[in-house]
Amino acid sequence: MFDLKTVGLFIDHKLHQEVSQFLQDWFASNQIETTLLSWDIYPCKDLDLIITIGGDGTVLHVLGQFPVCPVLAFNFGTIGFLTAGNREEMVTILEKFLNKQCFISERSTLECHYGSNCFHAINEMVIKGINRLVSVDCFVNEAHVRHIWGDGVIVGTPTGSTAYLLSAGSPIVMPEIRCLILAGLNEHNFTSRHLVLNHDANIRLVITPQTKEQEIYLSVDGKNKIPLAIHNELLICEAKQRVQLVFPEKHYFFRNLSSRLSWE
Repeated sequence: MFDLKTVGLFIDHKLHQEVSQFLQDWFASNQIETTLLSWDIYPCKDLDLIITIGGDGTVLHVLGQFPVCPVLAFNFGTIGFLTAGNREEMVTILEKFLNKQCFISERSTLECHYGSNCFHAINEMVIKGINRLVSVDCFVNEAHVRHIWGDGVIVGTPTGSTAYLLSAGSPIVMPEIRCLILAGLNEHNFTSRHLVLNHDANIRLVITPQTKEQEIYLSVDGKNKIPLAIHNELLICEAKQRVQLVFPEKHYFFRNLSSRLSWE
């Protein structure tokens, strides 16, 4: 753990101003400078830590904008798989962090090359249509693995295994494991299965002429819908950059699963 000089505060605009003021006062009392962040305003100075107040969507946005900065997230939303705790635990967790009693979880991210473009995701890349079936040939390290014919294709990370992949029926993977998950969406093939691949696998997806859908797109972490067309190819692999999330204990993942999925 490291010493804090400057902390960024990213607080969902829907939340009350008193949360922002409380955090500014709390850090000031510990001789730590704070700077306020927003969806479209970013600081020029380097940050040692970013605190987010919101849900998983807020965390994903901040990790995308500040990929090299550790993020400590508090859940003021609904699910919060990426958050360290709820609002009631905020002060306790902050004090643990200052006492260097927290744990940093390093997470793999995805890189997708499409034409001259390069996109990055923390949870998943999704090829999908609007209403009709999509046909995709899947290659891993240039070996043809399978053909997916269904609503779409997901390539995800272990972090993403508790996001879209969870609803698609993929296994839940401990987030520090380095791997890629390849899955079809609502396939018209009852023998289909999701694949867990080595972290250094190179995935190539080709949209074939069997596709019935006219409006095909690539979605990156649930946003940035990029139009695709038949014969387009996408190359997806693990990115060099890994993001960092801060948690109060090493067993945080199982605690989050128990509370978020009502396993208790």
